[in-house]
Amino acid sequence: MHQRAYKGQCAAEEVRHTSARAPIRNPRLALLALALGTFAIGTGEFGSNGVIQLFAADLHIAIPVATYAVTAYAVGVVIGSPAIILLGARVNRRTLLLGLIVLFLVGNVLSALAPNIALLVAFRFITGSVQGAFFGAGAVVAAYVYGPGRSGTAFATVMGGLTVATIVGSPLSTFIGQSVGWRAMYWTVVAIGLVAGAALVAWLPRTSDLRGNSITNELGALRRVDVWLMVTVAALGISSIFAVYTFIGPFITDAALRDASLVPIALAVFGVGMGVGNYYGGRVADRHESRGLVWGYGGVLVLLVLIGVGGSNLTILLPCLFGVGATMMFAIPTIQVRLTALSPDAPTLMGALNLAALNLANSFGAIGGAITLDAGWGPLSTVWAGFALTTAGLLLFLVTSTRGKSLSHSTRTTQPTLR
Repeated sequence: MHQRAYKGQCAAEEVRHTSARAPIRNPRLALLALALGTFAIGTGEFGSNGVIQLFAADLHIAIPVATYAVTAYAVGVVIGSPAIILLGARVNRRTLLLGLIVLFLVGNVLSALAPNIALLVAFRFITGSVQGAFFGAGAVVAAYVYGPGRSGTAFATVMGGLTVATIVGSPLSTFIGQSVGWRAMYWTVVAIGLVAGAALVAWLPRTSDLRGNSITNELGALRRVDVWLMVTVAALGISSIFAVYTFIGPFITDAALRDASLVPIALAVFGVGMGVGNYYGGRVADRHESRGLVWGYGGVLVLLVLIGVGGSNLTILLPCLFGVGATMMFAIPTIQVRLTALSPDAPTLMGALNLAALNLANSFGAIGGAITLDAGWGPLSTVWAGFALTTAGLLLFLVTSTRGKSLSHSTRTTQPTLR
């Protein structure tokens, strides 16, 4: 998914290292360490959605209130990650990544110990602030480790950790949460994070070549209107994936009237769909500037209607869950290609903004779904919130795509060429 999305970003990073340098020892291990980090982060993010009913019951709150924890995580990515990137603009990227994984561990330990929803919300915000910064700094390190001409593929592999988290990490952690308690889910994430942290310490290269970037370059992206337009398109459109994923538990138990043991299976089905969409969406994004987004958004709108009308039938719900994951992931590479092409000179911040857009979508989807549930419209009503938000995102994209296409093209013509 991210091979082309981060290509411009990686190209800009390669220009910083045109001088000869010693070969990196065990580059695949360095890449694996980064992938373990994204796997841990993804497991924690999506695993929270899988146990939302459990901590709602344990903390004696309604599910709409419990979604505040999911929203807080997303807000942490949107606000906290860019702030960390700017504050640490000149910090060596290896040092920054190690600091981020420590903050990730602290946030999840505190989440596991949270005695009430107010503190859980605060701790999820802290944890969320790590995500975008880690992915952005990881893009820079992956570009350096694999060198000219291979950095896009390298970072695609790193981001594979997030996809694996949706297929394996999230269902497994949800199963553990159901079996032992929701707090055990966060302890599982801590254990994975410790392994990832040890790998980062052992395998990331120690070099001054991974020095930070100029804060002026990073801030330059924030002055570009088209960057914010694409962030808005992503935040609105992708929100439907979270209006579904966040509420898979109630879909299974309250709408389809099945046992909660099916929730991890439904999460895995959704994750497999994301993996399929990830693969084909990346290929389409390489060839077409907007087709992946239009097809993805249009496809998910059809699937949302099917869930809203017939989702109480498991034979309809499960294929549609697969389809929602696939169609949304089909759209995401196109979003990231267009967004990153607008500002490849701010590599770490653009990586953070990519994730900020998706987590703002997480917040919108969770809030929209909570509103429909709180209104008493039924467990499947969350899909209609997603339908409205994705429709708004698609319309905004169609209105602004001509401008975005023109400026995106002019930006790419001035980008450095991958060697």
